[in-house]
Amino acid sequence: IPISRLGTHAACSPVCFLARRRKNPRKLVRMAAAVATRRAQVLRRLIPRFPGSWMSSRAEAAVTSRCSAPLTSLTEEEAMMKNTVQKFAQERVTPLVKTMDENAKMDSSILQGLFEQGLMGVEIEEEYGGTGASFFSLVLAIEELAKVDPSVSLMCDLQNTVINTMFIKHGTEEQKTTYLPRLAKDMIGGFCLSEAESGSDAFSLKTVAEKNKDYYVISGSKMWISNANLAGVFLVMANAAPSTGYKGITCFIVPKETEGLHVGKKENKLGLRASATCSLTFESVKVPAKNILGELGKGYKYAIESLNGGRVGIAAQMLGLAQGCFDCTIPYTKERVQFGKRIFDFQGMQHQIAHVATQLEAARLLTYNAARMLDAGTPYVKQASMAKYYCAEVATQTTSKCIEWMGGVGFTKDYPVEKFYRDCKIGTIYEGSSNIQLNTVAKCLDAEY
Repeated sequence: IPISRLGTHAACSPVCFLARRRKNPRKLVRMAAAVATRRAQVLRRLIPRFPGSWMSSRAEAAVTSRCSAPLTSLTEEEAMMKNTVQKFAQERVTPLVKTMDENAKMDSSILQGLFEQGLMGVEIEEEYGGTGASFFSLVLAIEELAKVDPSVSLMCDLQNTVINTMFIKHGTEEQKTTYLPRLAKDMIGGFCLSEAESGSDAFSLKTVAEKNKDYYVISGSKMWISNANLAGVFLVMANAAPSTGYKGITCFIVPKETEGLHVGKKENKLGLRASATCSLTFESVKVPAKNILGELGKGYKYAIESLNGGRVGIAAQMLGLAQGCFDCTIPYTKERVQFGKRIFDFQGMQHQIAHVATQLEAARLLTYNAARMLDAGTPYVKQASMAKYYCAEVATQTTSKCIEWMGGVGFTKDYPVEKFYRDCKIGTIYEGSSNIQLNTVAKCLDAEY
């Protein structure tokens, strides 16, 4: 309601309604007027915080074009991406899921297929050999891949949301020309932030980069590096000025063949077994100063930025995982007969299934909203953390319930639900634990209020 009309609407307030029914109406009308004045004062204080130019032209166009469309409605480009990835996942990934999980190894044909489909360079512009699609299209791709195998979706997710994004946003033209075409065509990237003593407290890292003439010498180690055994290039966070604390953290581009860089053994993990996770050691690794990505000492900012987008990607992964598990389970409940009727027909089952389905829909809306906000150029940090936190929780509950609904067979490896159950646990841990997401949401709320 415009400020100029607040007085008119205040006359229709409950206070004025009471005034018409009591003996001293004038006093109550004055009270109503005072309330209207107070509302106007509050609004006048708030409006300057949102000037006419607060929304970018890109954001305004996105909002205008979707003002009457449901959040889950897709453009022609987005629908094409979803259908293409769905077909790829069902036809080429599904037959290899069990084998890849048992062997703890990604099949080379899957990696080749991801590149062929343009899924490793979704947001890279066409001039660099990428697909040139939106972040929301990427989220759809991650979700569809996760419905079949979350390990495959993770490879697509990290490549796009972290590696490619950092090159696109902070790389020099030479760095972009050198790496973006390869990342879109045949090269995997590795993101090196976590260490043995710096997990959630990521910026307490101990890896250092000592300057010597026109190059830096990196010494230290990293842990939990996804796709490290397949990566051709690493983005390494190292402190180039330890005396300044986290403000010395800088991002270095380190090719895999660099002398002194050693990739450790693969971790024997509970889930996401087809996705390799390794440690890295840097023994006096010499890196030219021109290999600094972005500005010296700005690595911590770049890490935060990329992880914010990455959390939306992980939310999409957990969403797809949960939906894939749900889709595998419901048909079974409609076929399994006990006490003379389908177990789906028992009211107790129906209530549980409906509850999980509602949570899945809520998780989807949170994730899609965060992705749309990122594309629109509007602040999305709170929404990204909400989506990542909630989708991880929903995935945990969904996979657990699906095993219960399937009974004994759900506990065996003959059905995919037990794998979804193992795969989902990492969602509450990596790219910011659930508690870190809650901390972020709380900080945003503190600033808002």
